[in-house]
Amino acid sequence: MRRITILLVDDHKLIRDSWAYILNNDARFSVIGQAGSAEEAVAIAKDKNPGIVLMDINMQPVDGFETTKRIHRHSPGSKIIGVSMYSIPAYAKKLLQNGAMGYVTKNSSKEEMIDAIMEVSDGHTYICNEIKTILAHQQLEDKNHQPEISTLTQREMDIVMLIKEGLSSREIADKLNITYKTVEVHRYNILKKLNLKNTASLVNFINTNSI
Repeated sequence: MRRITILLVDDHKLIRDSWAYILNNDARFSVIGQAGSAEEAVAIAKDKNPGIVLMDINMQPVDGFETTKRIHRHSPGSKIIGVSMYSIPAYAKKLLQNGAMGYVTKNSSKEEMIDAIMEVSDGHTYICNEIKTILAHQQLEDKNHQPEISTLTQREMDIVMLIKEGLSSREIADKLNITYKTVEVHRYNILKKLNLKNTASLVNFINTNSI
């Protein structure tokens, strides 16, 4: 039986090693490369043309959206599955527009990840159950006029997640190793892009959209 070749792309080595261990112990798969940056990922994809690329979309400084676009251009035969900490349907849509064929979150089980690999390897698009559930809820509600979360940059999204955790601007600045003023500028831009008035309305938006 021919194994599905896989490239793991994530800027956390522990995550790459964990998935490599799981997948290499399954006779259907063979991890042929690991990359911690966009540059590494593109170089390995061009050289080895993996069947599947598991792509962390939250990498820095070049995120998974841009890396997906580059790999799709240089290794079109490689099928890409995005892996994200964010359960945001707009992110899944954006990644698929960039050339990916699947999207799972880091809440997905090992079984669901394997299902995604098998489905995408067979040429099908795969969206994880968590995203499908959110989409189903959104279809039951009138969200036609909701602002698009996908307009936020990766840095703005990082700040949104820290606001959700209850961190102050000073604490966010320390955690992200940026200035307090920079955080305040980002917060202003986030509110403007989402057409929200204040932090309270932002928190409500976060909770309402299951971010």
